[in-house]
Amino acid sequence: MDRRFPFKVLEHIFSFVDSNEDRNSVSMVCKSWFETERRTRKRVFVGNCYAVSPLKVARRFPKMRSLTLKGKPHFADYNLVPDGWGGYAWPWIEAMAARRPLLEEIRLKRMVVTDECLEKIAASFRDFKTLVLTSCEGFSTDGIAAIASTCRKLRDLELRECIVDDLGGDWLSYFPETSTSLVSLDFSCLDSEVTLSDLERLLSRSPNLKSLKLNRSVTLDVLESLLRRAPQLVELGTGSFSDELDPEEISKLTKALSELKQLKSLSGLWDLLPEYIPVLYSVCPRLTSLNLSYATVQMPDLIDLLSRCSKLQKLWVMDLIEDKGLKTVALCCKELRELRVFPSGADLDETDVTLTEQGLVSVSEGCQKLESVLYFCVQFTNAALVSIARNRPNFRCFRLCVMEPFAPDYRTQQPLDEGFKAIVEKCKNLRRLSVSGLLTDKAFEYIGVHAKKLRMLSIAFAGDSDLMLHHLLSGCESLKKLEIRDCPFGDTALLENAAKLETMRSLWMSSCFVSFGACKQLSQKMPRLNVEVIDEHPPKTRPDSSPVERIYIYRTVAGPRLDTPEFVWTIHKNPEVGVSRLAIR
Repeated sequence: MDRRFPFKVLEHIFSFVDSNEDRNSVSMVCKSWFETERRTRKRVFVGNCYAVSPLKVARRFPKMRSLTLKGKPHFADYNLVPDGWGGYAWPWIEAMAARRPLLEEIRLKRMVVTDECLEKIAASFRDFKTLVLTSCEGFSTDGIAAIASTCRKLRDLELRECIVDDLGGDWLSYFPETSTSLVSLDFSCLDSEVTLSDLERLLSRSPNLKSLKLNRSVTLDVLESLLRRAPQLVELGTGSFSDELDPEEISKLTKALSELKQLKSLSGLWDLLPEYIPVLYSVCPRLTSLNLSYATVQMPDLIDLLSRCSKLQKLWVMDLIEDKGLKTVALCCKELRELRVFPSGADLDETDVTLTEQGLVSVSEGCQKLESVLYFCVQFTNAALVSIARNRPNFRCFRLCVMEPFAPDYRTQQPLDEGFKAIVEKCKNLRRLSVSGLLTDKAFEYIGVHAKKLRMLSIAFAGDSDLMLHHLLSGCESLKKLEIRDCPFGDTALLENAAKLETMRSLWMSSCFVSFGACKQLSQKMPRLNVEVIDEHPPKTRPDSSPVERIYIYRTVAGPRLDTPEFVWTIHKNPEVGVSRLAIR
């Protein structure tokens, strides 16, 4: 008796399964479910552009409408991946254009995107609606103009922290006068001045615009005019907040901001002057997200602002907030879920900035819904980590960056092992962890024993020996991404735990004690892994005993990539084959 569900029934059931991870699990139940899932999936996520062939992805998902793709390793954000390493978007854009012309959304992160890529997108997908580029490079405003002029149904155009060849601000004039579909516009990473009249006309004919993020060149004196044309905004990223305004102009701007009745998110605020902070008071009670990472506002003025943000759920701020400012957050922002505190870059020996571990302890005590933290700090203690773990066992993301390498508990001069033990022992749902400070192998034994749901781990300047890596690879059952720099481990742990690497997405190591011979052995032993040795100044001869500077290991079903530059060695590489022109195109 055939007990299989009919296709239509399965299709209806699968329509309620949204997450990529759940759909992946569904597809592995049986052949029938695999077929149904692949034929019905509309949103596809690829965490590594070299892990699978673009053509195979296009063939597998005939109803795909949205593609999210990541390229370079995460450590590229810290300038640890050399220019020219790879992450080219062209092969993916070309494959999708040939086989999936109904694609509506493309979201790329840390990829090389050329103007030709953008022109291909504009010419190939007739119903294209969303382009989101995060930390991408290789394109100019001419490519953006091609998207604006051709994609008549465009809803979202977001350029987040990209490196763009900015050829001028006239790209806004390429939006057709009939364009009324825009919902989100983010050009905060561009440098040049935009033509105000073009921007005003675009806002006036975009009644559905919910998110607008301006660049630094948009001055305060024109902000009021823009806001009057978009009172429906939910997210606003302002430009520079440092121009001199007369009392009448300040009054008009205050009124325009107060009329943004749906505003929930505020960012930008470059060079925010203290005298203009009261202009923001009217929107504070409604804000759920506030990004002050570009606002060099000192602590007393921050307190005045944050004390009015009672609904805040996400706060990004510089260390100028100090311990006292974070205490205010703990008292006033009871809905806070995410906190990021970045270094201001100030010379702490010459200023009065006082940000210590106590600021984060205060927030952990007062904000019971807090579940994600990124915290840059010059010192920390085990006692503080124990208190934070006890206060907030609901952490899913905990990233502590003690900026001085190998810094111990500054009160006891002991390693921070016991503190991080408390974090992984108490926080049972921890998914992402970054550790720093003086740590021995014992800390990583604790992580291996307790962090069973951990998916991403970043380590710098820590550990004593190979045992560190052994504890992590043998203990962290759910680990998918591991990033390590400047740690004293070598070949033994890497080779003994090679099988674990096939269950992970990637492993990045730099300035460790791994030898070239171990990389070759790993490549031969695990053919489904791409093992890349990255050396910008490769030696003429490389004996097996020589250390490698950087190594990137990732699981793939696509085989060796064809676009490796000269400074990347793989066991499959033919030295006579140069970089693939197709990939870089």
